[in-house]
Amino acid sequence: MEQKQKAILVGVQLNNQQDFTDSMEELFNLANACDLEVVGEKIQKLNGLNISYYLGKGKIQEVLALFAEKNANLVIFNDELSPSQIRNLEEILECRVIDRTVLILDIFAQRAKTREAQLQVEVAKLQYMLPRLIGLGESLGRQGGSSGLKNRGSGETKLELDRRKIEDRISGLNKELETLVTQRQNQRKKRKKKEIPVIALVGYTNTGKSTLMNAMIDLFNPSTEKQVFEKDMLFATLETSVRSIKLPDNKSFLLTDTVGFISKLPHHLIKAFRSTLEEVAEADLLIHVVDYSNSQYNQQMKVTRETLKELGADNIPVIYAYNKTDLLNVEIPKITEDCVYISAKRKEGIVDLVNVIGQKAFTDYVHCEMLIPYDKGNIVSYLNDNATIKSTLYEGSGVLISLECKEADYERYQQYVT
Repeated sequence: MEQKQKAILVGVQLNNQQDFTDSMEELFNLANACDLEVVGEKIQKLNGLNISYYLGKGKIQEVLALFAEKNANLVIFNDELSPSQIRNLEEILECRVIDRTVLILDIFAQRAKTREAQLQVEVAKLQYMLPRLIGLGESLGRQGGSSGLKNRGSGETKLELDRRKIEDRISGLNKELETLVTQRQNQRKKRKKKEIPVIALVGYTNTGKSTLMNAMIDLFNPSTEKQVFEKDMLFATLETSVRSIKLPDNKSFLLTDTVGFISKLPHHLIKAFRSTLEEVAEADLLIHVVDYSNSQYNQQMKVTRETLKELGADNIPVIYAYNKTDLLNVEIPKITEDCVYISAKRKEGIVDLVNVIGQKAFTDYVHCEMLIPYDKGNIVSYLNDNATIKSTLYEGSGVLISLECKEADYERYQQYVT
């Protein structure tokens, strides 16, 4: 059995940064997700990072002593390191040095299942490597040419990989991605033509977005829709899943599950996953899923809002779904303005959430009466499937229906409106 690598975590608290402790805890969880054993931690309070070494030289000596004491294999830094910082630190520490970005890239590489996600991760890894070819030095050789923790065959595998080869590789991958992006855009155009609202689940990683999606599928479309993968771990979802949710009153919407966000999400990843995250930017409504049981949920919400802004999705209407209330003493139902308290795991508060979605997403519905001639049975059949029928009366000249329907259908069948 392969022995776990032993890691020392290192972080700098800049200007008494409020969320520093949580950021270090998150780094610990990221290391765990990469199957690394964390054996020690060193932190330093500074007003500004050391440009050459990230840390002060005295603190580096403490890291060196702890590294020897714990018989560790690598040191992980809580911020993205510059090429020169990696080179300088590896010279002094005489061991492999990686940063938070590499951990996140590695988790993404492990979780990527679809061809599109795999391409996106590889592009992000290569873009991270490009300026660090010299800085990575021996470390790159030990990693088998990957910016990740194990050689998972991501891209070229020899240290001789020069800048031109990496650039050519990125160019080739981007061309392949463009084809997949075009396919995704065509799918979105088809969905828009159907005039069905698109609702995207967004939020910090591991807040329960996929669990919420499965709860909705279970409640409203149990026999027809496939469940999405859910697990209590960081970045369980990388692939964008789209499911159709049809409500009892015949209203439908498309629900999109997206990759979770995290503080200091590498810029390369946001860039590489932009095509996937366009699903968020083009949604009609966002459900911001919040882990209400997490003491830092406000900070996580802030990170999510900042990421949405970077994606150009900060002007889309939002409903806040405060999830995991089963871990707290919160009585459900509880709704305040655009906030709904739920437990996706127990399927509590989901109907309340859907009611709020209905108020926000189906604003173009019209209440009316139509008199449909008996020889137009296909229209009656269509309305039965696609509108909310309040009452049906069979009269001499046709079927009198009182209904609530989409504005587009109202205009389409205007001649039958009474």
